[in-house]
Parts: sequence; C-alpha cells; structure tokens
Amino acid sequence: MPADTKTGFFDRAQLEEREARELNPYAMQARASAGRQHPEPEHEYRTAYQRDRDRIVHSSAFRRLEYKTQVFVNTFGDYYRTRLTHTMEVAQIARTIARALGLNEDLTEAIALGHDIGHGPFGHTGEDALQEVMAEHGGFEHNRHALRIVDVIECKYPEFTGLNLSEEVRQSLLKHSDTALCLEAQVVDAADRIAYNTHDIDDGLTAGMLDERALLQVHIWRDAHAIVGEQRDEERRRYHTVRTLINLAATDLLEASTARILAADPRNPDEARAPSERLVAPSPEMARKQGELSRFLFDNFYNDYRVRRMRRKAHRFILDMFSVLAADTALLPPAGQAAVKKHGTHAGLCDYIAGMTDREALQEYRRLFRANPEAEPA
Repeated sequence: MPADTKTGFFDRAQLEEREARELNPYAMQARASAGRQHPEPEHEYRTAYQRDRDRIVHSSAFRRLEYKTQVFVNTFGDYYRTRLTHTMEVAQIARTIARALGLNEDLTEAIALGHDIGHGPFGHTGEDALQEVMAEHGGFEHNRHALRIVDVIECKYPEFTGLNLSEEVRQSLLKHSDTALCLEAQVVDAADRIAYNTHDIDDGLTAGMLDERALLQVHIWRDAHAIVGEQRDEERRRYHTVRTLINLAATDLLEASTARILAADPRNPDEARAPSERLVAPSPEMARKQGELSRFLFDNFYNDYRVRRMRRKAHRFILDMFSVLAADTALLPPAGQAAVKKHGTHAGLCDYIAGMTDREALQEYRRLFRANPEAEPA
C-alpha cells in the first residue's frame, strides 16, 4: 500500500489498515481500542498506541528512571544498569518477540516503556519501605503507582489531568502480573524476566560479586557457556555468553508461545487472554532453568553483603524521611506541600518520595539529617 498521495506520508488510517492486514487476529489493533478516559481527536499520522508510547517517553516519570536503582544504588557506579537501561532492554526484547508473533509492536513497546515508571527510589527496597509506611493508608505497590502516575500525577496537558493513555496500556500497567492480560502485555512480562536475569548476571560479574565458576552450576549458564566455548579475551567471552543466554531464553519463549497459541487457536484478543494459563510463556524446561538462575542470583548476588548494606541504608532513608516530613509537612519544598495539600498528608508525601530519584532521596536525607549536607550518610 503506497503512502497517501495527497500528503506523501502514511496517515493514521493507513497505519491502522496495515495493522488489520498484517497482524494476527488475536493481536490488539489500535483502531479497536477501548479509547481514553478523556476523548481526544485522533492524531493525523500516529496510531493510539504510538501516541501512548510517545507520551510515556516524554513524561517526567520516565526520565527519572535514569537515576533509579535496578540492583545497585545509582551512586555505586556509572557502568551498572539503572531502571531506565533495564526498561530499554525489556522494550528491545519485547519488540522482537511481539514482531515475530505477529502482535502489535507499538502497544508492546508502550507497555514495556511504562512498566516500571511506578518504582520509587532504591528499587524494590524503596517499594518495601513505602509499603511499610503506607500500610494503613492504602499501601504502595509499584504497578498501582504507575497507573496513578499516568492518571493523576503527570500534568502536561491543559485539557485533562494525567497522560490520558489508552485503556489497553492503562490496564496492562495495572495488571502487570495477572493472568488475564492481552498477549502484548504477556510478552512484556516474559521479556522483563529475561532482561533482569541476564543483565543482573552481567552486572554481578562486573562488580566482582559473582564467580563464573560458580555460575557453571546453573544449567542455562552452562548451556550458553558451552555454545560460546573458550576464548582468550575474557570480557568478550563473557559478553558473548550473556548475549547467548538472552538468545536461548528469547528463542524458547517464541517457540513455546507459538505452540500454545496454535493449540488454543484464539480468533480474537479476548479469546487469547481467556485461558487460565498464559499463552506467552517459556517452555516448562526453560521455566525451571530460569527459576534455578533466579535462586542462584538471590543467594549469591542480591544477598551479597554489599548489596544488603545498600538496601539496609536505603530502607532507613525512606522510613526516616517519611516520619520526619509527615510530622511536619512545613519542611517540604513547595512541590511537596502542594501534593500534600491536594491529596492528603500520607498520599501526597508518598507521591513526593516515590517520585524521587536515588540522588534526590540521598540529597533530601542529607538536608534533613546531616549537619554537613555534603557528607555521605553512613
């Protein structure tokens, strides 16, 4: 189909027609979207899901992922993955799988780029601390907070509050771990696991917290190592092994998911999300291998004394800041006071702290508790 002869480019209607013609019948299609909370005119040359993707990329919450923890607190070093680079790796793997399965690549990318924007500072440690202080005030969970960000906190448009994303992206962010997800969201969830397992190995080896000889006890690493073989350049061999690990997991996911989809024979997106077990998932053998790798990382990396020290300090930072600021909200800067005034003390303060990067949280802690604000908290 050629571009529109009047404009010289493919307009939205043509892009939607391409989706209808090229995607599988169980893929989500932009023109069949359930719409947005606030009606808007359609864009001239972007589909609804392309527009969602772009709104997430241009959000403040997305940019802040650059300085939020994946495993290492941002100040630990510049080489290691942050929440942003993790998100980009998830999006890359997810796009590849979605394209190969004939799913909606734009929707998949939008979900992938937004799937972690609800994380506060210091990764899962920060999430645990915020859940602790919010236990009697609605709790805190990063998927629910992601929806709050795109619906309430991000304010960039004069016509409405939030980013006004499509219902498909909103529900995929909220139900990130549920079974009844569209196939595009299932792809993102599976890609997320592939990404963090493999890049956490890379970061752990680089930091000297993981030993390659010990990793040979893990079946999937041993499989990748055997494919790569011995090489004189250890750094290149390690990179090649990590890359091979991703390829093994992604290929298995693609093949196992294809077999499940063919067996289920869904005729539309609703039928694809109906089975009690996900259609997009690794084979049982690969799932066992990934579980083994996850346990190895938990025992030998996430529980390394240096990582535990970082987590312990980060947990205390959040609890101490929340306690002091909740007792005297006049200590908050104008943005924090505005959030408290609008949403109440606990919800507003949770929004304020959850929006911080690692750097901002450390700086705020110093300002509140250190006589010398430049001193690193012990």
